[in-house]
Amino acid sequence: MAPPSKRTLALFDIDGTLTAARLSITPEMRAFMKSLRSVITIGVVGGSDFVKQKEQLGEDVVKDYDYAFSENGLTAYEGGELVGQQSFSEKIGEANLQRLLNWTLAYLSKIELPVKRGTFIEFRKGMLNISPIGRNCSRDERNDFEKFDLETKVRENMVAAMQAEFSDLDLTFSIGGQISFDVFPTGWDKTFCLNFIPEDSFDEIHFFGDKTYRGGNDFEIFTAERTIGHTVTSPDDTRKQCEALFMPASNGGGD
Repeated sequence: MAPPSKRTLALFDIDGTLTAARLSITPEMRAFMKSLRSVITIGVVGGSDFVKQKEQLGEDVVKDYDYAFSENGLTAYEGGELVGQQSFSEKIGEANLQRLLNWTLAYLSKIELPVKRGTFIEFRKGMLNISPIGRNCSRDERNDFEKFDLETKVRENMVAAMQAEFSDLDLTFSIGGQISFDVFPTGWDKTFCLNFIPEDSFDEIHFFGDKTYRGGNDFEIFTAERTIGHTVTSPDDTRKQCEALFMPASNGGGD
């Protein structure tokens, strides 16, 4: 590994990596990331849209990080400036988009879960986010669904059905977080953000994420040729790994 410097880039997933799922970054973690940025170049790459990214990391996310990629990089900021934006609906066309939406609503109407709430489909700039329980569920309902899904594979089974139904559209289905999965054109996974990072800009690009297994929404960038992947289990684990890799003499960094 090269010595830490501004030619070292570390990219971070958000949920489960910098924050607890769907919660805001803690003041302690925010301070640590500021300290880390004084040593290396840092960026975030999340699946959620830019509004949610700001809710979790703060209104100044594009100033606090050298790179801020939302929706896997389909909305991309570098140095506080918008440098790219892509549209899912334009990519697949309105007819295919409605075909996806209609099929999804029909499928969800036929499955029974312990509870269902609202906002089953969230239309984002670069993808669809589909939640069988509904994104309006409470924190406790979210946690309960995650356990139920692990046992019954609700999301996994739905993804398999969609892969068969829409095999002609060249789509990727990526399970992430606790309650949902993303649908987007193949190639629009988190590796998409690397398009905004020229090959010769950095000596090393590290990626830290929690869903790094096959089928998880960090898998593709975790295994990409251009990145050095690190699996983390929590924000605290992220901090410990970064301290060991980039700040070995700091004894804890940004407290």
